[in-house]
Amino acid sequence: MIFRRFKFILPVLFVVSLFSSMQSTANSDPKDKVLLTILRYVLTEGHYQPTEFDNTFSENVYNSFIENLDPSKRYFIQADIDEFSQYKLVIDDQIKNEDLTFFYTVYNRFIERSNETKVFYKEILENPFDFNVDESFDMDYEKSPYASDKEQLMEFWRKQIKISTLAILYDKMKEEETKFEKDSTYQIQPMALLEKDSRDAVSKNMTEFYERFDELTYADWFATYINCIAEQFDPHTSYFDPSIKKKFDQSMSGKLEGIGARFQKQNEYTKVIELISGGPAWKQGELEVGDLIVKVAQENGEPLDIVGMRLDDAIEFIKGPKGSNVSLTVKKIDGTTQIITITRDVVELEETFVKSSVVKKDGRTFGVIDLPKFYIDFDETNFRNSTTDMVQEIERLKEENVEGLVLDLRNNGGGSLQTAIEISGLFINKGPIVQVKYRGVKPEVKSDIDPKIQWDGPLVVLVNELSASASEIFAAAMQDYKRAVIIGGKQTFGKGTVQSVIDLNRYHNLNEDIGALKLTIQKFYRINGSSNQLEGVHSDIILPDRYTYLEIGERDEKNALKFDKVDAADYTIWNNYENFDTVINNSKIRIAENNTFNLIDENAKWLKNAQDDTLIYLKYDAYKKDIESHEELASKFKAIKDYTTNLTFTSPLYEQELVSNDTSLAEKREAWHKNLKKDIYIEEALNVLDELTIKPGYHLVKN
Repeated sequence: MIFRRFKFILPVLFVVSLFSSMQSTANSDPKDKVLLTILRYVLTEGHYQPTEFDNTFSENVYNSFIENLDPSKRYFIQADIDEFSQYKLVIDDQIKNEDLTFFYTVYNRFIERSNETKVFYKEILENPFDFNVDESFDMDYEKSPYASDKEQLMEFWRKQIKISTLAILYDKMKEEETKFEKDSTYQIQPMALLEKDSRDAVSKNMTEFYERFDELTYADWFATYINCIAEQFDPHTSYFDPSIKKKFDQSMSGKLEGIGARFQKQNEYTKVIELISGGPAWKQGELEVGDLIVKVAQENGEPLDIVGMRLDDAIEFIKGPKGSNVSLTVKKIDGTTQIITITRDVVELEETFVKSSVVKKDGRTFGVIDLPKFYIDFDETNFRNSTTDMVQEIERLKEENVEGLVLDLRNNGGGSLQTAIEISGLFINKGPIVQVKYRGVKPEVKSDIDPKIQWDGPLVVLVNELSASASEIFAAAMQDYKRAVIIGGKQTFGKGTVQSVIDLNRYHNLNEDIGALKLTIQKFYRINGSSNQLEGVHSDIILPDRYTYLEIGERDEKNALKFDKVDAADYTIWNNYENFDTVINNSKIRIAENNTFNLIDENAKWLKNAQDDTLIYLKYDAYKKDIESHEELASKFKAIKDYTTNLTFTSPLYEQELVSNDTSLAEKREAWHKNLKKDIYIEEALNVLDELTIKPGYHLVKN
């Protein structure tokens, strides 16, 4: 293994670390220096493509740490940044020498400044805001300067708090207007009173924010610094402090509860990055990947502002007991705000397994197979895995004489490499599927060695920009063999790397847990020699969708590893389609002439423009006009959600008896089939499948 020699190196390093810690400042914790040493060596010796600890690295860590502590530039002033800048090019040397001076300097100043700002919001909120003043605030913090002094910092705070107050005031005014529309005798509350209520709400939110802020410990901030070091190697390399490692282990157990969504931190926001198939949010249908959660309200409770809240804490508010409702105030990717109410439930693992549907089209029968992830459990031999489930699902569909299959990999973030290889083998005779490369050695070709073909009929694979990792391995193999038509987004996510979680406690003899490191150790390549990294899989047929122009793939991540190539593997193209290229061209013509697809593309361009618009008006009338303009433009695209097909989807015969005896399963399948019927992407995939023909004389597997 790549870490074997660490056993001989690290005990020596540990002794050095303890020696140096005896000479450190009062701020120092010996454990921190041990962690820093272990981290540097594991990253240097174990990462697939280690980054040099040089001036460029130093400057990147410098920028990342300051940005992580103060993403909205509401704490540090320019004098602080000027002082910190002396460390900009020496952090690499400090890490090598177990010197934490930069961290302590910035961390101590950050705590000092954050304590000072606790006074700001109270002073600002003492007096009413004048919403007739024509002023604005640009939320593009990356381009905005730091405050020149504390007076200007106070002005930054005033505008940001005014934005928060204005948002609440606007909602309250809309509520008043709605009440008046329903009852013309209703007396609308005066704006001055609503403004006071809005300020009180912001004050309450800010007080709660600082209460949560004060719960963050030194260890939390030090873990942030360590992650700023780790993330310079690539976006998937990250440090787990002991508490985060425990939660990671729990998440890997497959036990999901709440609304069925996964989140990550984006600056001060909690961002939706995945909806769990079959979960409450997925079934409710309004929450989307890319949405930012602004507020959370428990059933019949007041909304709690979670902007700036630590991710773990925000998730605790979103989670809750089965059957309870949670209302999320969401900032959509088009800039509009929406309140979404979801009934919490236990997200059953069953819904992350393979499932299929049968559809009739022009007198022919086709199968749609949904694979949410490439799942496997190495610890339980009797546990279901995606390969055996896929074999079973194909066999059941063959019994119903389906003439073609659509395999839906949209939003499939990956999973087991082993099952990706095995499932690929179900559609070809045998041969290479993917190439896997460790650092410094030639790539190893991973092949399907089973000559049996489970399905050799027409196959269409549906992907989108969120299809990643193992999904890309499968889609790339099917494309390289010309075994399937790949249809969907312009390109898949573009994650061509493999990570392993390394327990850092194996490299020291302290009586403390120092956590773990998720480390990129491999890169995988297509059998044609190209990497999936950054490029992903480019669809044979590109379908416009709302993510087309947004920054959502690996190519938009900081420090992503580069695209490269290796030698192609030896493989033979599956050459049994009679009209492969013709079908692709026909689909492209249909898409170009389809009004709904054209509207989707127009919507995607508008979403990109809306995302780039960071200017907030602080005059009430201008703010209201801007919001209503966004909402009016958004309504233009309502037809996209209203779209429906004339197709009917049903459960396979084997499942129909189960559905009739299981109310819960019946509801889930009804919801899925309803979504399929409204799915223009599934419809076009079936159009392609309907046209694909096998060469005469080629034997189709029936049993």
